[in-house]
Amino acid sequence: MGRMGDLDGGAQRLVAVRADELSLDEVFRAVGDPASGGTALFVGTVRDHDNGAGVTALGYTAHPTAEAELRRVTEKIIANHPVRALAAVHRVGDLRVGDIAVIVAVSCPHRAEAFAACRALIDDLKREVPIWKRQSFTDGTEEWVGAC
Repeated sequence: MGRMGDLDGGAQRLVAVRADELSLDEVFRAVGDPASGGTALFVGTVRDHDNGAGVTALGYTAHPTAEAELRRVTEKIIANHPVRALAAVHRVGDLRVGDIAVIVAVSCPHRAEAFAACRALIDDLKREVPIWKRQSFTDGTEEWVGAC
């Protein structure tokens, strides 16, 4: 898993699965586009609970194909929405409560299009990209989420 920058000069500007801390500024800069009237950004953070149980930490693990699958998902979003610029980054490794786990952003000609594309992007990423999380709970138990 690597660090990707401007992929091809097209709409797919930043697509990465990485262990490094994620940056809102980096993602926002990546989707900047003077022809876009709307930019939508989603940030997923580690929360302190899940289904009524206290969460102390998360660990994300990715399949070796995760970044390629993320790229495929972004290509689908670009094909189905009027996206001018897109970025999607997901973190792997051990995270604490409050840490940023995922950031997706899109720029489109109009606000409604940007919201729809951003929603589709995060939903498809969560459903299709092989990244799994291990939750650690305050009672000492653990649970894998998204694992087959």
